[in-house]
Order: sequence, then C-alpha cells, then structure tokens
Amino acid sequence: MLRELLPPTVATEAVEGDDPSAALFPEELAAVERAIDRRKREHAIGRSCARRALGQLGFPPLPILNGPKREPLWPAGVVGSITHCDGYSAAAVAKERDLLALGIDAELHAPLPSGVLERISLPEERARLAAAAPGTHWDRLLFSAKEATYKAYYPLTKAWLGFEQASITFDESARTFEVHLLVEPIRAGGRAIGHLRGRYAVYGSWVLAAIAVNAAESH
Repeated sequence: MLRELLPPTVATEAVEGDDPSAALFPEELAAVERAIDRRKREHAIGRSCARRALGQLGFPPLPILNGPKREPLWPAGVVGSITHCDGYSAAAVAKERDLLALGIDAELHAPLPSGVLERISLPEERARLAAAAPGTHWDRLLFSAKEATYKAYYPLTKAWLGFEQASITFDESARTFEVHLLVEPIRAGGRAIGHLRGRYAVYGSWVLAAIAVNAAESH
C-alpha cells in the first residue's frame, strides 16, 4: 500500500509483524543500546527495510545512523524516511535528482488518547475533521500527516516544525491532503515552498501518510 502513495521513482519496503532476519549494524545498535527490547526490534526492522529499499537504488548494505534530531542519515545523493508502529515498519528512499524530500508515517488506526487532538491540531483543523465522513479515525490520520510533514520538512530546513505551524486539509474523494505551512516558505532547489501535498490510506489496522516533495510541488 505504501508503494501506491508515492511516485514511481521512490523505492519502498514494508514489513507487517516481525522480521526475524532484521539486524542492526554495531554502529546502529549503539544508538539504541539503552532502549527496551521492543524499541530495539522496531529500530532493527526499520533499518532493515531501509537497507532493502536502498538496495533497489543500487546501494550495498550499510549502516544508517541518526542525526541530531534522530533523523536517518542517508548516503550522499539520497533522500528517505522510515516509520514504525505496532505491527508495521516501512522505509522509502529516492535519489535527490528525483525528489527534494520524503516523509512517511504509519500509525494504528485508532482514536488518539484523550486530549492529544487539542495539542496537535488547530481549531480550523478540528472543525474540518468534525465534518468528515465517519468510519475513519481522522484525529489519528491528522497526527500521521503532521508526522510525515515534519519528516519531509526537517531535512530541507534543519529547523523544528511545531504541530501548530502547519494546517492540513484532507480531500476524502482523492485520498490526498494539503499542508499549508504557517512559517516562512522552505527554500530548496532555488525555490520557495509554502505548501506540501501528500497521500494517505487506511490499510488494515493502520493509517499511512506520505509526502514526496518534487519540483512540480514548489511555489
């Protein structure tokens, strides 16, 4: 399903449940050595997905370390994103010549805990969600879309983006969403980017959100 949310230039890999073959390089293990076993396992599966996706682009297996904000550090010339939640892990990568940035996120398709929606959303977003069709946990999907937004935003700016600094509108018929950045436009590739566009899906027990930033989406 993740494959369907992204352009054909993006390589993706996803795992539902466990992946017994997933393992960490020693350098990667150092980043999570104090984490609980569950967190280590998620990290290993996510990195394994990333290595397989990179393999589709012609890269040999290599360690994928963390940057200062725990963002994955990709090989030169590559952009990418990793996500994992209960029972689902995935990675997406592409060449920089094809995309400026990628952001993917998976969450359980369940309501957010009490009080969380108010902390991660704007009043106009809550009003739009209240008018959306039933059957989808729109609060969780909004959270996922905002996580995907941050994952695409940070590598381009090296700046924090708060939940309140992006307003998201869903198009239910097209299963897409638009992000209006409430901060200065991103300056990347000689362009100013004030809006990001993404796609979403409800898949099994999860919701997925994905953003691919390319030249055609720049303003």
